[in-house]
Amino acid sequence: MLTFNDLIVAFETLGLQKKPVIAHASLRSFGFIEGGADSVVTGLNHTLGAFIMPTHTYKTMVTPASGPANNAINYARGQQWNRLSEPFYTDMPADPMMGVIPESMRHWPEFQRSMHPILSFGGFRAEKILQTQTLENPFAPLRALVESDGWILLLGVDQTANTSLHFAEKLAGRRQFIRWALTENGTVTCPGFPGCSAGFQAIEPEVRPFTKTIKVGNATVQALPLRALLIRAIEIIKKDKYALLCNRSDCERCAEVRKM
Repeated sequence: MLTFNDLIVAFETLGLQKKPVIAHASLRSFGFIEGGADSVVTGLNHTLGAFIMPTHTYKTMVTPASGPANNAINYARGQQWNRLSEPFYTDMPADPMMGVIPESMRHWPEFQRSMHPILSFGGFRAEKILQTQTLENPFAPLRALVESDGWILLLGVDQTANTSLHFAEKLAGRRQFIRWALTENGTVTCPGFPGCSAGFQAIEPEVRPFTKTIKVGNATVQALPLRALLIRAIEIIKKDKYALLCNRSDCERCAEVRKM
């Protein structure tokens, strides 16, 4: 059984004390932890500097009757889900796909969150980083992390959970998409929506030389310098325009990238 003290000791061995970090995590991967998600948050909060996680809210998304072509969306089919959409609000729970740890963070008094209605980030001691995000620039917090020599933490998840690779795709010139979201002031257009991440694990051998890896309980924890990851990912995409795309025949976003 792990405690938050075990997590603190383990995380400190990564040498990221006081460094700004974006983290992605699976609580289940650790095995049993006394205190559950709150203990993981405590361990990370004690160890790191500015610390953010994705707190995306996909249930705000709506589909119009028509829109731009080549946008990886079936407008007619998408409209059937509009009745389930909800307007974004600051305290909206993170999507279950984000895992239970970001949702645990959301209830801490010092928690701060950006205001993007689909692709928000939240965390601690990261106000300036979070404030860089706009509707037009959803991944601006990652640029701010790069400028602060930030790191990526993958806690029991692989590269398919690594949001920073979406930012690398954007920097490499890969196609982004447009989506729409409900807010308390009406529907807003959200450009810069990323592609699919199902093929991202293919980059793992390429970034292994600068990845720190430890075992914490049953979980494999990986730490990568964000700048180095972006540089390598951009090189790979520019060399092979199909790199890191998934092989699913029904993936609309990867199909559109291939067309371009």
